[in-house]
Amino acid sequence: MEPSPQGVEAAGGTPRRRLRTELWIVLGLSLGQSALYAVVNIVARLTAETPLRDQAAALNPSRSPRPYLDLTYQLLSIGFALVPVALALFLLSEPGRRATTRIGLTVTRPGRDLAVGVGLAALIGVPGLALYAAGRALGITVDVQAATLDQYWWTVPVLVLAALKNAVVEEVIAAGYLIERVEQLGWRPAAVVAASALLRGAYHLYQGIGPGLANVAMGVVFAEYYRRRRRTMPLVVAHTLIDVVAFVGYALLPAGILRTLGIG
Repeated sequence: MEPSPQGVEAAGGTPRRRLRTELWIVLGLSLGQSALYAVVNIVARLTAETPLRDQAAALNPSRSPRPYLDLTYQLLSIGFALVPVALALFLLSEPGRRATTRIGLTVTRPGRDLAVGVGLAALIGVPGLALYAAGRALGITVDVQAATLDQYWWTVPVLVLAALKNAVVEEVIAAGYLIERVEQLGWRPAAVVAASALLRGAYHLYQGIGPGLANVAMGVVFAEYYRRRRRTMPLVVAHTLIDVVAFVGYALLPAGILRTLGIG
């Protein structure tokens, strides 16, 4: 496909220049920003004196030694992380058609979405755990500490909310929003899937090369599912389940079991 000149309308009648600018703004406020930080982080890790296998990354750290202040910080962090999602949905909305309907972020078919989500979680989660253990053994993955919160009455509910937040942010922006916009720009299907998958892999690079590659593979599966089915809800379900198992399992399982699994 020949590139179109600046200002020519894309699918839907929106000028291409405006779509590109909008895309960079949304990514710059969300996952694109995370991807750039993650790339710098992995370069810093690889050039550090400490080997990658001996480094650690905390995903849900405590933010204050004072319990209710920590809870406040956790909830604020979750809430503000969802603002770019609201922006993406606002930009995707059209007269007479909600953005949530457009990208399939609805509860109109709960049974089917739950079944697909569980299936995708099993398809991605089990091999993902094996790849993490292999990455640790090969020294290309850092020690990912999925939950380092102190044990309070609110620890598990906050970890579940964090998992849901991650799922909504990543699937709405990396799958729904990004794919809708680059398709409007006329990208071919292979390029569409590659863009979504590489973005997903890039913002996980702070965990090491292994998780980055594993998330590219996950991104291919999720992007192709969305491209064919136009539904993000099963992806949100799958992603939430994967993260809940990781976060809550890390917080609740004994240290001996975690070490056996190559975690912690």
